[in-house]
Amino acid sequence: MHMADALVAPAVAGTMYACSAAAAAYSIKQVRLETDAKKIPVMGVMGAFVFAAQMINFAIPGTGSSGHLCGGMMLSALLGPCGGFLTMVGVLLIQCLFFADGGLLALGCNIWNMAFYGCFAANLLVWKPIMRKGISRGKIITASLAGCILALQLGAFSVVLETSASGITELPFAAFAMVMQPIHLAIGLVEGLITAAVLAFVYEARPELLARGGERAGEKGRFTFPGTLAVLGAAALVTGGLFSLAASSAPDGLEWAIEKVTGFTELEGTGEWEQSAGAIQELTAFLPDYGFQGTQSPWGTVVSGIVGALAVTVLCVGVCLLFRFFKRRKR
Repeated sequence: MHMADALVAPAVAGTMYACSAAAAAYSIKQVRLETDAKKIPVMGVMGAFVFAAQMINFAIPGTGSSGHLCGGMMLSALLGPCGGFLTMVGVLLIQCLFFADGGLLALGCNIWNMAFYGCFAANLLVWKPIMRKGISRGKIITASLAGCILALQLGAFSVVLETSASGITELPFAAFAMVMQPIHLAIGLVEGLITAAVLAFVYEARPELLARGGERAGEKGRFTFPGTLAVLGAAALVTGGLFSLAASSAPDGLEWAIEKVTGFTELEGTGEWEQSAGAIQELTAFLPDYGFQGTQSPWGTVVSGIVGALAVTVLCVGVCLLFRFFKRRKR
């Protein structure tokens, strides 16, 4: 659901940057009040996992479209809405600057559409109410499915609103919404199943890592804390460096919806702001489109998956240590 710069007008882009910055500022304030330092490595490892998982586009049968994990719901279940949101910001920032995935002008929109709804709306409206009286495997599955579907539906509708407010006449509001919502309903369902599988593993391995989880009475997790992180970290590297080679080449949900309405998977942006943002990305993106420039070598994908996962880990952990997230003691 990464929006390109051509889909958003500068005024809308600025507004969404402001909204995303406000959510980030609130999140920073909150995580600085938390004292659970174990969340720092979890933030780094799970940020890497989400980055790697987003490289795998899965086909949506019967549509000619594909989708990929967003990850906000998963991160918020492990880190809370604020920690999860900041981790998603790190993922989207690395994708934008290093791999030119999503426009720089549209970054504020992408943070809001992909991070805010999954980390805040899905967590506060679905995860916490369901887990209020305790956690179980069945509740994890229910919350994952409902939360991911909700987040994807809100994110998809926000894309429609943003393009409409931007005056993108090629994408009429009603026609665009009619194709965006159903395809992202299917994508949300698949993401919910993936999220449930990952969170169910964490529940068995280290149940106290899940928000409102706590150790089950009379039982301990199957793995140690370092062991659980090692498994998730290894999964991130294998997913980004190997499984990403099997990603579907079909257009993702947003590209597919644009094609259904306009006949093209992408729109051309010719404005001054779009060109300036594109020029910046050309300077920063050393692995554009997750590959080596000028070649279709699969090694470009492998290197992109590993480098990106490591970059997200370093960014998330580095920011936590630099700004003392999760370390400030309450008075």
